[in-house]
Amino acid sequence: PPAGARLSFPSSYAVSRKMEPFYKGGRVQINRDGKFMFCPCGTKLNVIDVETGALHSLRQDDEEDISSFVLSPDDEILVTGSRALLLKQWKWRENKCVRTWKAVHIAPVASMAFDSTSTLLATGGCDSTIKIWDMIKQYCTHNLKGSSGVVHLVEFHPDISRLQLFSSSIDYKIRIWDLNSSKCVALLDGHFSAVTSLAFADGNTLISSGRDKICMVWDLKTRESKRTVPVYESVEAAILLPEKGDFSQLGVKKQGLHFVTAGSKGILKVWEVATAACVYTQPVPFESKEEASERSLTQCMLVPERNEIVTVSVEHNIVLYDAQTLQLRKQLAGYNDEVLDVKFLGPGDSHIVVATNSPQLKVFELATSHCQILYGHTETVLALDVFRKGLMFVSCAKDKSLRVWRMNKDGRVICVAQGLGHAHGVGAVSCSRLKESFIVTSSQDCTIKIWNIPESLASKAKAALISSPESLHAKVTERGHDKDINSVTVSPNDKLIATGSQDRLAKLWSCSDCSLLGVFTGHKRGIWCVQFSPVDQVLATSSADGTLKLWGLQDFSCLKTFEGHDASVLKIIFVSRGAQLLSSGSDGLLKLWTIKTNECVKTLDGHEDKIWGLHSNKQDDMVVTASSDSCITLWKDVTETEEKEAQAKQEEQILKEQELSNLLHEKRYLKALGLAISLDRPHTVLMVVKAILKETDGRKHLEENIVRLRKDQKEAVLTFLVTWNTNSRNCHEAQAVIETLLKHEAPDSLLQYSGIKAAVESLLPYTERHFQRLSRLLQASMFIDFMWQNMRLADAAQQEDVTS
Repeated sequence: PPAGARLSFPSSYAVSRKMEPFYKGGRVQINRDGKFMFCPCGTKLNVIDVETGALHSLRQDDEEDISSFVLSPDDEILVTGSRALLLKQWKWRENKCVRTWKAVHIAPVASMAFDSTSTLLATGGCDSTIKIWDMIKQYCTHNLKGSSGVVHLVEFHPDISRLQLFSSSIDYKIRIWDLNSSKCVALLDGHFSAVTSLAFADGNTLISSGRDKICMVWDLKTRESKRTVPVYESVEAAILLPEKGDFSQLGVKKQGLHFVTAGSKGILKVWEVATAACVYTQPVPFESKEEASERSLTQCMLVPERNEIVTVSVEHNIVLYDAQTLQLRKQLAGYNDEVLDVKFLGPGDSHIVVATNSPQLKVFELATSHCQILYGHTETVLALDVFRKGLMFVSCAKDKSLRVWRMNKDGRVICVAQGLGHAHGVGAVSCSRLKESFIVTSSQDCTIKIWNIPESLASKAKAALISSPESLHAKVTERGHDKDINSVTVSPNDKLIATGSQDRLAKLWSCSDCSLLGVFTGHKRGIWCVQFSPVDQVLATSSADGTLKLWGLQDFSCLKTFEGHDASVLKIIFVSRGAQLLSSGSDGLLKLWTIKTNECVKTLDGHEDKIWGLHSNKQDDMVVTASSDSCITLWKDVTETEEKEAQAKQEEQILKEQELSNLLHEKRYLKALGLAISLDRPHTVLMVVKAILKETDGRKHLEENIVRLRKDQKEAVLTFLVTWNTNSRNCHEAQAVIETLLKHEAPDSLLQYSGIKAAVESLLPYTERHFQRLSRLLQASMFIDFMWQNMRLADAAQQEDVTS
C-alpha cells in the first residue's frame, strides 16, 4: 500500500447464516406442492423451504413441547397440539396463531388427521378417546370412546360421503367408526403389534403396516383380511405407488397394486400385492442390520406433485428420492449432535464438511443445504483437514484410522484411501500445504505418524478411477509427548511440523525424518491448538490456561501473550493474511486479536457451548464455527459495511442538525419538533418548546403543534418530559406539554402509550413537589403583599397627620 495508507484489518464479523437443528423427532409433513416441509423441534414447529433449506419457526407462547400437528390437504390450515392440552390453528405462511382452544382431552393429543375436504379434524388422545372438530363452525362434533390406551393413528376414509374414521391404539386392532351413529362398527383384527400406517388403495381396499413385521391387505366390504405380506422387518410405513407412471425400474412389471415399505432395516422395498412378493430392494451405502438402529426409517411419504418419495430416519435425516427410480434428489440433516470439527470444502468454498459426534461425516452444500452422508469410519470422527485446492480432505477417528476423501466435479464425495496403524483413536490430523503429498496424524497413543500419498493415488483420484479405498502406510512414527497430543499442524513450506499436547508443551519437528528441533515451554495447562503463521516464522498456540502465545521458530522464545479468554482456548486460526488471530473458547465466545497491537478488537458471542470447529475460507472474508451446542455458524467480515454505515450516519446527523438550526431560525416549529424527536435529542426538543412558549400566544401555539404530532412522536415527547420534569428550571415546559396531552387524548388512548406506567410513576412525585413549591411561593408572595399593603397604610396615616 502507498505510504500513509492505513492498513485496515477486519474488526467485526456478523452471522451470515446459522445451521441449527430443525428436527428432533416426531412426524414430519410436506405440503401439497412439496415446497415446504414441517418438522417438530421441541416447543416449536419449523417450516423448511425444501429448495434452499431456509427455515422459519412457529413458536408457541406456552413453552410446551408439541405432541402432534397436522396440515390440511388444501394447505390452508395447520393445527398443533401441545402438552399443555391446547390446540392452536396457524396461518403458517405468516407465522400467526389465529385461534387457540382447549383440546378437551385429559392427556396430550397423540395423532391428528384431516378429512379430504379440510373441514373435519380428528384428534386421537393419550386418554384413549377420539374427538372430531368442525373446523369451519369451530366446535367439537363427536367424542368417540372405546379405544384402549393411546390412540396413535387416526385416518378418515378418503370418500367423505361414507363418513368413516379409522383408528388404531395399543390393542393392535384397527377400529372403523361410523360418524353418523358415533359408534365403532367394525374391528379389523390381525396385527400382533402396533399398527403404524394405513393406506387406502381404492374405496374398498386398505393396506395396514405394523411393527409385527407384516403388512395386511383388507377388503373393506367384507371387513376381512385378503392377504398378509411378510416383510421380515418392523414396518413403520407403507405407501401405495400411483397407478399411473412408469415404475419398471422399481421392479413393477405387471398391472395391479404395488406398495413401498420403510422400517427398521433402513431400506425401501417394493412389494406386489397379488403375489405378496418383494420386487425391489433399494441398494444402500451402509451395511444393513437386522435389528433397529439409527439408520432405521421412521416415516415414508409420497409427494405426487413432485413425483417424490420422502423418508425420515431415526438419526433425523430426511431424504427425497425420485419416486420412479429411487435416485437420491436431496438429503437434509435435521439434527447434528455435538459438532467436533468443520472445514470449508470445494474450490470456491461452496461446501462445508462436518464431523458430528458420529462415525459418518456430513458434507453440506451451502447454497441448498443438501447434505451428503459419508460412510466409512466405524467410530466417532474426531478431526478433519482439507488440502489447499479444496477437493481432497482427510478425516481421523476413534476407530484408530484415517481416511482420505475426494470431491468430484459434480460435488459427490468418495473415499479414496485409508490408513491404519495407530494403537488408539486418532485425535488430530494435518495435510501438507503445497501439494497433496503427505498427511500427519497424532493419536492418544502419544505418537505422531507421517503418511505419504503416492502420486499415482492423487492422479487416480482425480480421474475418478478408484472404486474402493486404497491402503496408506505410515513412513515415520515418532513418540512425541508424554500425554495426549491435541493438535498437529504442517508449516506453509511443508518442512516443519508442530504438535501441542496435554503435557503443556508444544514441539517443533522436521518433516523429512520427524526429528525434534525444539520445545516451546510456558503454558500453565494443556495446549489445545497449534498453528503456523502464513507469513512469518512464528507459531501460535492456545491453551486451557485461557491464553494464546506467539513463539519465534528460531530461538523458541515466547514473543507475545494474548490474555482475555476466561476459559480454555480450543482453536486458533490466522486471518487477514497473518496480521490477526481468531480464537474460539470453551465458553462459546470468539475473539479477534490484532497481533501488532496485542489487543482484542472484537468479541463475538455465537454459541452456547464449546466451539470445537473454526476455519476461514480462501478469500479470507468468511469464517465457519461449530460447537457442542449442535450449531454451525457462518460469519461474514462486515468491517467495511459497518464503517460505511457509521460514516453515513455521522454525515446524516450533521445535515439534520444544520437543518434544525435553520428551522428554529425560521420559526417553523412543527418541523423542528419532528426533526429533534427523530434525532433523539431531549434537550433540543426542550429548546424548541421553550422557543414556542416565548412567542405571543405561546401556549396556544404549543398546543397546536403537540396535537399534530404522530403517536410515536408523542410517546417520545412523553419520555423526554419525564426527564425535564425532574428539574425545577424546566418543569413549566413539561407541565405545559402534559396539560396538552391530558386535554386532547382520551384516557384509553393514553393507556395504550408504551412506557406510560413508568412515566406516570415518575411524573407524580416530582409534580407534587413542584406544586408544593408553588404553593409555598404563593403563600410567601401573599405575605409580602400583605406586608406591603400594611406598610403603605401606616405611611398614608403619617402623611394625614402631617397635613392636618
